[in-house]
Amino acid sequence: MLKPVTRRSFGFVAGAAVIGVTANGYAQDDPNAPKPKPVPVEAPFERDYEPPSFPLTWKKPQINRQLVQDFVLFAHSDLDMVKKLLEREPALINAFVDWGGGDWESALGGASHMGRKDIVEFLLSRSARIDIFCAAMMGQLEAVKAFLTLQPALIDARGPHGFSLHFHAQVGEEQAAATLEYLQSVKQVELKPVPFLKKK
Repeated sequence: MLKPVTRRSFGFVAGAAVIGVTANGYAQDDPNAPKPKPVPVEAPFERDYEPPSFPLTWKKPQINRQLVQDFVLFAHSDLDMVKKLLEREPALINAFVDWGGGDWESALGGASHMGRKDIVEFLLSRSARIDIFCAAMMGQLEAVKAFLTLQPALIDARGPHGFSLHFHAQVGEEQAAATLEYLQSVKQVELKPVPFLKKK
């Protein structure tokens, strides 16, 4: 049975609505109010086709999503934490995060577009799967040429966050100078300054 609404309770509810008080006690227009942390949201999906006939099996638990995200984020800049988390969970080595809209990134991808050769070398020593973006940053010219000979369309490929092959060679600095020159000979692009390189 519903309780009758009193004048006092109605006044409280109406007053809260007027000033925009949220559940955490802050007014909605309060600039000092803590902003909600972003959380991953899976896009809605419903099959409009027959499901695969291949049998689905889940033999082991998936790696925790938060752990994967932390590992990939630390791989941008913190070698010690990368080592610590990889020792805790070796299967992280080739784990990927979808940051949204299919923006897939692994620890190797993050370290590569940040030009962190030390982190890349460590990950490769632990059997991370090298790709053309990593090869470009590390100045592996022959590997980059081989990739592009096999599939010329890769010259326009984009890595995590949309970073190009040219960008990866650019953050490789002197070690990747010949690779960047080669990529420019295949396709000339405007090279913009990379702000974080000055801070390294």
